[in-house]
Amino acid sequence: MFYQDINTIIIKINADLSAAESHGMAAGMLCANDRTKPGFWLQELLQETGEINDEDSFVLQDLFEETRLLLASDEFTFELLLPDETMPLNEQLEALRQWCQGFLYGIGSTTATSNWPEDSREVVKDIAEFTKLDTDAEGEDAENDFMEITEYLRAAVIFLRTALNSGHNGTIH
Repeated sequence: MFYQDINTIIIKINADLSAAESHGMAAGMLCANDRTKPGFWLQELLQETGEINDEDSFVLQDLFEETRLLLASDEFTFELLLPDETMPLNEQLEALRQWCQGFLYGIGSTTATSNWPEDSREVVKDIAEFTKLDTDAEGEDAENDFMEITEYLRAAVIFLRTALNSGHNGTIH
């Protein structure tokens, strides 16, 4: 899925989120409980509007299920849904910041963090710090930092999914 395609749908349904934030929310929900249903995520997206056509609903549900598969893959293929590198760095950084906000919302909407292992709580604290990114950063160092943070997040999200889903038996509708 391409960022712009998903963002167009998110704007059309008036979800008051970006594609990055919506994807972060889905990833967070799936990290907390890999049995979360796509309908639960769509309900969260549609809180304000409640309306979506069947085609757009199918695309978003497909994104959710693709995210579930990529998170579960042994091949480390999970990617954050962000604008591509042709976009200005400040837009990429803003999307990364929004992705982290969505992730925190998603993970918090399906579980309580108080009973998590310490290393999982530390990872979530790191992700919370990324919501404070300076989106006006420029230059090669900023680009390298962006790439490092993105790679850290990929690994962190997969770690959390594995750590938080061992022995799960509950389903979020």
